[in-house]
Amino acid sequence: MLIKDKILGFAPKFTQFAQLLTGTSRKTKIISATALFFAACAFGAAGVVPPAPDPADAPVRAVLLDLALPDLTQQIVQLSDSRQYYSNEERVRSGDTLATLLTRLGVDDDAAAAFIKSDALAHTIMQLRPGKRVRAQTDADGELLQLSTTIAGDDDDAIKNLLITRNGDRFQSMEAPAALERRIEMRSGEIRSSLFAATDAAQIPDAIASQMVEMFSTNVNFASDLRRGDHFNVVYETFWHNGEPVRTGRVLAGEFVNDGQTYQSVWFNDPSSKQGGGYYGFDGKSLKKAFLKSPLPFTRISSGFSMRLHPILGKWKQHKGVDFAAPTGTPIRASGDGVIDFVGQQTGYGNVIMIKHWSNYSTVYGHMSRFAAGIRKGEKVSQGDVIGYVGQTGWATGPHLHYEFRIANVPRDPMSVDVPNAQPLTTAQMQRFGIVSTDMKRRLALLHQQDGGSQPALASN
Repeated sequence: MLIKDKILGFAPKFTQFAQLLTGTSRKTKIISATALFFAACAFGAAGVVPPAPDPADAPVRAVLLDLALPDLTQQIVQLSDSRQYYSNEERVRSGDTLATLLTRLGVDDDAAAAFIKSDALAHTIMQLRPGKRVRAQTDADGELLQLSTTIAGDDDDAIKNLLITRNGDRFQSMEAPAALERRIEMRSGEIRSSLFAATDAAQIPDAIASQMVEMFSTNVNFASDLRRGDHFNVVYETFWHNGEPVRTGRVLAGEFVNDGQTYQSVWFNDPSSKQGGGYYGFDGKSLKKAFLKSPLPFTRISSGFSMRLHPILGKWKQHKGVDFAAPTGTPIRASGDGVIDFVGQQTGYGNVIMIKHWSNYSTVYGHMSRFAAGIRKGEKVSQGDVIGYVGQTGWATGPHLHYEFRIANVPRDPMSVDVPNAQPLTTAQMQRFGIVSTDMKRRLALLHQQDGGSQPALASN
């Protein structure tokens, strides 16, 4: 029926085609008739393609399998035989005893308490400062299975895990290196009274605040140059273990706005360099100047570089240095790299050290109470090394440091003299520095957005 309908529908087209062939050449009639014949065959072939089978008519075969069910009784027995334990964590509190700490941890085990008291390493638990976390595992009866905490070693970098474990009726204590998680934190602050008050308000650790002083000490005297409203941004490392901060790391980038001028610094350490890392401006220039602005970290200037009435001689005399008032025993740092040229006593200076630096620079440090260990003539010192301690030896009416800065043996005002920076980075180092500085720029920009302010203009360093 389908083929018949197709042919009947195609018949009128033959009539039209026959009329079209009237009056044409015999060759044209043959070609056209042939083409029409093949088209009709193709059309007929398409009309007889059988339809796709209906999926509902496909054969269905049932498959039956026997599945073995698990033995629940055996599983219950296995669970009953396995030893269950309970975990608890507590922080050491001020005034805690071993008994009170173990009770809060759910430990009811006289043998464990006796071991912790008698074992030197295990007894470290009771030497933890308040706030430290202690973790315990016990069984249903309160017997101690494991006790652990994190402790500091001989220095802040030696962070270890203390582990006390039970094996039958015996206990064992051991130390293992702790895997620390490094985090990068970003903070901002504003000076209201002092730097440390501002960093405390911003929840910045004191160790980071001290590094900020070191970073910007060649540009800012934090004892006399700070102004109310000065502000800072800082990016620094912290190291964590089990969700607990264990120590601070290095300041990675900082920005300090002092009296309207902005100073920026970024840490860069090139592994291929033997000089170690240092702080640089975002232009790649080293911020380590040949000399510190002050040999003391925090102090006040009690007498400047000027004419003054000498407090002992009672007459006007040129004061050829700067006096920094500070408590007796305050560490004195070498303001630059150099060699000890003199260490000993001189009448007016009292205990004094003189250092020769590169080129024709030299510095003098007077009125010391004592010299640092190992300081002797010919000894090499680096910038920041402690060389002695503040005192009032010689012609001094109170504890202070008399500091002189000389060029070609001529005293100059150390607070105003212009000295060069350290050696710049090489071309290859600058390429690596660009990767580090770009990341730190992005982080400081985030702090600017947080403060709602635009990025300030930079002062020349």
